[in-house]
Amino acid sequence: MSFFAILFALLIEQARPLKDENFLHAQVRSALSWAVRQLDTGQPSHARLTWAVVVLIPAALSAVVHWALLLWLGWMAAVVWNVAILYLTLGFRQFSHHFTDIRDALDAGDEDAARALLAQWMQIDASELPRSEIVRQVIAHSVLNAHRCVFGVFAWYSLLSGLAMGPAGAVIYRMAEYFSALAKRPVGPQTLLLSPALCDYVALWWQRIDWIPARLTALGFAFVGSFEDAIDRWRKFEAAVPGDNDGIVLAATAGAVHIGLTEVDLQNSAPAPRLGHLRAIVGLVWRTVVMWMVVLALLSLARLLG
Repeated sequence: MSFFAILFALLIEQARPLKDENFLHAQVRSALSWAVRQLDTGQPSHARLTWAVVVLIPAALSAVVHWALLLWLGWMAAVVWNVAILYLTLGFRQFSHHFTDIRDALDAGDEDAARALLAQWMQIDASELPRSEIVRQVIAHSVLNAHRCVFGVFAWYSLLSGLAMGPAGAVIYRMAEYFSALAKRPVGPQTLLLSPALCDYVALWWQRIDWIPARLTALGFAFVGSFEDAIDRWRKFEAAVPGDNDGIVLAATAGAVHIGLTEVDLQNSAPAPRLGHLRAIVGLVWRTVVMWMVVLALLSLARLLG
């Protein structure tokens, strides 16, 4: 079931991607804001309660619906529900248009447009960035988005599918990721303020939830890229900056395509990314998708034959 659910969700997402501003995601943001305003008092106990309400309750509801459909209507209805959850929680098209627009601007030699697009995407001041740094930022941000929007969801959905809780895994991962991103946002007039206790708790659980997916993504990039260099960069980065999941993904990516992305890479004089590396990254990500889909298909086949 998990293989077909992921396959159909990816195909539908490629054909009919969700818009950036859609009704369902708006409702999720509204519910999260309500929970924070009602429950976040700055106390550690209330931080735990807020996180549970935002992350665990939606995950539990998705699992209950999955079990109910499986029990009353059969596995086909459950597959449809799984596809719907995956369609809402994973997909390249949630970020790939930013990557494509910046790459096209750089291809055309319009670095000012590329800087403006990068600043709009990442909410940073990119006005003084040189061309090589624009490329590095685009690669780093795109790889991390591919990890969070695709491979991380793959990992948690697949891990919990063995317990008939696949949708819960996808929801846990994306809600925890969204909550973590919200806690890191710069403070502005429209920013939802989270207490320090809640920010710390959100960051702690995001680091724990993303620990396995980050290493699976890094391992996937190593397998489809330059394996020895990727593992070596991963090892050196983790020794220098332990516990940084994003950094491990970037270090493995850098080794897989022989460029410098992390501070550790730059200290070791790794080659700066060039425009051609944007296409190399696209190939790396898609090869990794195919590899994990083949692995998942083989595991599903083994389960059926067993």
